[in-house]
Amino acid sequence: MELHIKNALISVYHKDNLDDIIKELDRLNVTIYSTGGTKEFIEGLNVSATAIEDLTSYPSILGGRVKTLHPKVFGGILARNENQEDQKQVAEYEIPLFDLVIVDLYPFEDTVDSGADHDEVIEKIDIGGISLIRAAAKNFKYTVVISSKVQYGGLLNLLKENDGISSMDFRKGLASKAFGVSSRYDTLIHNYLGTEDEEIIHLNGYGSNTLRYGENPHQKGKFHGDLNLIFDKLHGKELSYNNLLDIDAAINLISEFEETTFAVLKHNNACGIASRSTVLDSWKVALSGDPISAFGGVLICNRTIDFETSQEIAKIFFEVIIAPDFENDALDILKQKKNRIILKHKPDTLPQKQVRTILNGILEQDKDLKVDTIIDMKVVTEKQPTEAEMADLEFANKIVKHTKSNAIVLAKDQMLCASGTGQTSRVDALKQAIEKAKNFEKELSGAVMASDAFFPFPDCVEIAHDAGVTAVIQPGGSIKDQDSINVCNENNMSMVLTGTRHFRH
Repeated sequence: MELHIKNALISVYHKDNLDDIIKELDRLNVTIYSTGGTKEFIEGLNVSATAIEDLTSYPSILGGRVKTLHPKVFGGILARNENQEDQKQVAEYEIPLFDLVIVDLYPFEDTVDSGADHDEVIEKIDIGGISLIRAAAKNFKYTVVISSKVQYGGLLNLLKENDGISSMDFRKGLASKAFGVSSRYDTLIHNYLGTEDEEIIHLNGYGSNTLRYGENPHQKGKFHGDLNLIFDKLHGKELSYNNLLDIDAAINLISEFEETTFAVLKHNNACGIASRSTVLDSWKVALSGDPISAFGGVLICNRTIDFETSQEIAKIFFEVIIAPDFENDALDILKQKKNRIILKHKPDTLPQKQVRTILNGILEQDKDLKVDTIIDMKVVTEKQPTEAEMADLEFANKIVKHTKSNAIVLAKDQMLCASGTGQTSRVDALKQAIEKAKNFEKELSGAVMASDAFFPFPDCVEIAHDAGVTAVIQPGGSIKDQDSINVCNENNMSMVLTGTRHFRH
């Protein structure tokens, strides 16, 4: 069913890009009703507007808290055209039918982020606006609802190209977005007023992007969020579902390191990572960990990418590179492949909660933000780790924290020698790591081993010793911890416990 716009109700906070819409409504002889500052803005464009106060016979009261909350307003939005009783009451009470409602809510989120005091934040909780949005969205069969300034462009196209005539599908789509805006707005208020334990991660609203597909081409995919807060996309093709998973894993991993570090990730796991004094050396050593898996991977560094490093990086095929900045001539090199995704990572604050769908519901948990440092390491063996081993234990433990369980990481001289990932037994994870290290000719003599969970038996420590490992880090907590400690003591190995398990299922 097509709808011709005849009466519009406009009440917005942001007036940006609204002028062209007002002029098009005027061209189409649409009667405009408005409030306060919005009405003044419209009349400043030499377009007439009827004040809501004139319609309701009530002024704006309570310092502007009550302007539109009136039956003549909501009756005009919610009336059903085919319902005879509705139309009888509309005629009896002289209520205009609003077939276009444009609302842009008070900037609650921006006010919170600005550090404003509590009373000012509370005043930015929109009551009338959110009610108008929900009413218009409910009655989408007869009403076009614009619930955010980001939708102004679509409305302007409708007015210019189709003289304001809308289809049912167009109105239904806007109604869906309107309830997303409403839901997100309520979530922001809930999180502000509630405690940290009550925080909700919002999955709808402003930042909803349809992806090319999901994990596989036959699956549909969508991202809910605002990627512009995390990075600037400088070059390359559209981000995919799998790209985003790897990018998330990469950013969380690199956040553990303060020293110059380069990492290569594949399927959410690090296949190469190293910390060195320069970006170039970090890259070369990280790549040497597994140059085969690096093909088509995601690269991330916590320092600016320079020209010399970019020349070396460009020698291999990779999907994504992330860094806090890029020298101009380095960008020129990296941009030579049109599909290569280049992301400039911004300082960010990521959510403190994680959610995932499960069965017919959602699991929620606190994010694993525990960083185990040397201070947290309790030496439980007769042999004390050397200073170099302690540094490598800390390095390896950061990596194993971000590796799929069951996980084992072998490291030496601040580089990843190899890892065993996602195995059903810890022994298999260790054997996988040792075999991989051998394949790439990594010397494990003097290496350290990190485990994401305790050793239920001493077999892993025995196998690690045979491979050349001299120091072990693990959370501890097994009733048989002493068996593994004994193996270390018998073989002149050191072991430290952190007391913190880092499972990643």
